[in-house]
Amino acid sequence: MPIYDYLCCKCGHEFEGLVRKELEIPDCPSCKGKDLEQLLSMPSVHSEARKERSMRAARKRDRVQGKEREYTQRQYELNHDD
Repeated sequence: MPIYDYLCCKCGHEFEGLVRKELEIPDCPSCKGKDLEQLLSMPSVHSEARKERSMRAARKRDRVQGKEREYTQRQYELNHDD
């Protein structure tokens, strides 16, 4: 089942729609209008280089979040004498 991008000509809302049948046109989720323009969608491309960039970004994000957790824990321990 393909996912298409649509633009509502009535209210200007852009949205994605899952289309089960070729003749099935979704309603605009914003105004329930049926006057829609199907937009060109960018294909999703997967490659080893893209996967590696994503993994590097995830590892970096995890390191930053770990440091933030450690800092928060230290601040809590300094300010709460239990």
